[in-house]
Amino acid sequence: MPEPQSRKLVAILAADIAGYSALMGSNEARTVSDLKAHQAVVLPMLGQFGGRLIDTAGDGILAEFSSVVSALECAVAIQNTMAQRNAPLEQSRRMQFRMGVNIGDVIYDAERIYGEGINIAARLEGIAEPGGIYVSRQAYDQVEGKLALSFRKLGPQTLKNIVKPVEVFAVEGIGGSLDVAALDPAKMKQEIKYCRTPGGVRLAYAIAGSGRPLVKSANWMNHLEYDWESPVWRHVVRGLARDHTLIRYDARGNGMSDWEVETLSLDAWVRDLETVVDSAGVDRFPLLGISQGCAISVAYAARHPERVSHLILYGGFALGGAKRSPREKELLDAMKTITRLGWGSDNPAFRQMFTGQFMPGATQEQADFFNELQRRTTSPECAARYLEAAGNLDVTELLSKVTTPTLVMHARGDARVPFEAGRALAAGIPGARFIPLQGQNHLFLEHEPASERFFEEMRFFLSR
Repeated sequence: MPEPQSRKLVAILAADIAGYSALMGSNEARTVSDLKAHQAVVLPMLGQFGGRLIDTAGDGILAEFSSVVSALECAVAIQNTMAQRNAPLEQSRRMQFRMGVNIGDVIYDAERIYGEGINIAARLEGIAEPGGIYVSRQAYDQVEGKLALSFRKLGPQTLKNIVKPVEVFAVEGIGGSLDVAALDPAKMKQEIKYCRTPGGVRLAYAIAGSGRPLVKSANWMNHLEYDWESPVWRHVVRGLARDHTLIRYDARGNGMSDWEVETLSLDAWVRDLETVVDSAGVDRFPLLGISQGCAISVAYAARHPERVSHLILYGGFALGGAKRSPREKELLDAMKTITRLGWGSDNPAFRQMFTGQFMPGATQEQADFFNELQRRTTSPECAARYLEAAGNLDVTELLSKVTTPTLVMHARGDARVPFEAGRALAAGIPGARFIPLQGQNHLFLEHEPASERFFEEMRFFLSR
C-alpha cells in the first residue's frame, strides 16, 4: 500500500522574462550576464518575504509562500526593483518579468512541490504583461483590502491545459507591456498628414514613435484617429511605435482618406502604399501587413524588392475567400447583401456579424467599440465593395517572386481567415518562416498570449 502523500496549502509565484528568446538571439553572452546580475539581486528578495525558491530553470522563477499577501508583496517589490534596474538601459536590452500568483493545495517533498495550483500560476505568468502581475480569483480573494493595491478585472480566461476557465485580475500600476511614455497619449503622439495618388485620391497617413522606420500597409476598417485610442487597435499601433517610427495610413474608402473612390483593387491599393511611402520620404524599411494588407504587402515587396528590408505578415492570405471555395464565395455574397442593407443602421446587430468573426474573444467594451468603429470607418456601399474586392484578391503568382526575408504569423483558431490560408501564404514565399499563434481572434487582443508572442517574434526577426 503506497504511503500517504504530504500536502499543504501554499501561495505560488511563477515568473519568467518576457522576450527572453529574442534577447538570447540578439546577444547570447550579454543576456546570460545580465540575467545572472538581475538574479543576484532578485532571488534573495524571496527569502526576505518569507518565500522559498523551488526552481530557477533558465530565466524562470518558481517560489512558494505560506501567505498570499507575502507572495504578492514580494512580486510587487521585485517588479519595482526591476523597473529601477531597467531605467538606465536601452529599450532593447531591458529584462521585464511576467508574474503569476495563485493559491493551491499541493503535494510536496523536501525539494519540490507538485499540483495544478502550480500549473495555474505558470499559465497566469504566461499571459501576463511584461512587467506585470496577474493573480487568480482565489489569490485575489485572500489579498483584497489587505494591500494598498488596485486591481483590473480581466474576467474568466481559458488557460492552456487547465480544464476550467480561471478568473484573472491584473495588479494596476505595475509594469505593463509598454513604457509609460508609450502608453501616455501626452508623451507619445502621432502626426497626421495627407497626400494624393496619381489618380487624385486623397490619402491620410500618420507618423508616430522614433527610431528606424516601420511601414504598416492598410487593411479594411482602419481609422488613424480611432485606432490610436481604441481598446481594439491601441495596443497594436502603440506597440509598433515603441521601437520604430511607425508609418501607417487609411486606404482609399476608409477612415480619414477619401471614401468616394472609383476603383477598389489590388493595383489601386498597392499604388496607395507607393504614394504614402514616397510622401513620407522613406527609402528602405520593414513592411507589415495585417489581414488583407498581407496581399498588398506581398505585391509591393515583389515589385519593389530594393525598398523592403523585412516583410512581416499576420492573419493574411494569398487567395481571397471568393476564390478559396464555393462555400466561402456563397457566404461572402450573402455578407455583401447584408452589408449594403444594414451597415449604417443604428442597430449594431448587422455589424456584430463581422465583430464575431474578427474577435470572438472580445469583451463587451471591445465588441461595442468595434461595432461602432465599422460604421465610422466607411460607408455601407464602400464596405460591400471592399468585401468583394478583398474576396477576389489573388497574389499566388507573386509569392515566388518575393526575395525579401519574410515572417508569417497566424492564429490557429482564426475565425475570419482560415489558418490554412496563412500556412499556404508562408509556403509560397521562398524561405519564409511560419509561426502559429494561439487564439481565435483575427486581431489579437491586448491581454492574450498571442499579443506578446507577436511582438517578441517581430523584434527577434527584425534584429537579424
